Amino acid sequence: MSSAAGPDPSEAPEERRFLRSLQPQLPDMGRAELSSNATTSLVHRRKLRPGEEQIWNTLAVCQSTAEAAALERELLEDYRFGRQQLVELCGHASAVAVTKAFPLPALSRKQRTVLVVCGPEQNGAVGLVCARHLRVFEYEPTIFYPMRSLDLLHRDLTTQCEKMDIPFLSYLPTEVQLINEAYGLVVDAVLGPGVEPGEVGGPCTRALATLKLLSIPLVSLDIPSGWDAETGSDAEDGLRPDVLVSLAAPKRCAGRFSGRHHFVAGRFVPDDVRRKFALRLPGYTGTDCVAAL
Repeated sequence: MSSAAGPDPSEAPEERRFLRSLQPQLPDMGRAELSSNATTSLVHRRKLRPGEEQIWNTLAVCQSTAEAAALERELLEDYRFGRQQLVELCGHASAVAVTKAFPLPALSRKQRTVLVVCGPEQNGAVGLVCARHLRVFEYEPTIFYPMRSLDLLHRDLTTQCEKMDIPFLSYLPTEVQLINEAYGLVVDAVLGPGVEPGEVGGPCTRALATLKLLSIPLVSLDIPSGWDAETGSDAEDGLRPDVLVSLAAPKRCAGRFSGRHHFVAGRFVPDDVRRKFALRLPGYTGTDCVAAL
């Protein structure tokens, strides 16, 4: 949508200021034109001011919810990826992102303990895989999974975690300080894009209310649970993660993320799919499956 039609409601104020700063050269530019070669060339010619580089890096790769769903369909239907395969790739990459943000050698024994909070939808399945790989990487994960899905994939992933002796909590303490003292960090895998807290029921809603109050680091998978994937609404009053791991590509709400580390876990996306969806994903180093924005 061009700026002549009014501001895009999915744009945060700082994003609108950044876009307006480019409008003398591209007067009709809005978020939709950020992927164009002309816009990219202009941005690289103009010296970015402090803070603008992070906004550009995020906006240039953001996807709408519809685009993200279309990309997933492309992988599942045209490339014949399996659902379990995609969940495994995303969960493994999420665990790798945790190791990059919190390297094991730099952590005390207590800081190696990770609480992974999983919901009943696909993000929860990614969280279960993430917990399994964290155990392989010699972290000490514990899972809180209050609404266990009857979906076969969720059940299989749960069995794998149980067989690896990863503990499952029967309840999440409402006394926040108990969580702060017991764990070094928390992984939020409760809700994914398009899933509202009210859709998954009370236990997940109560878990999110507790996660908002934590003082230990929080890592959100794909989007911070409870945020609108398009607009980032609830970014001020909702979860405020220290780390965001965008799966395949950042969603539009990632423009509102202000934490310490933002990783993209999308190396598995084939090159021609990236071109088809105009994804300007960052370069991956060596054999890394995640890249920092």
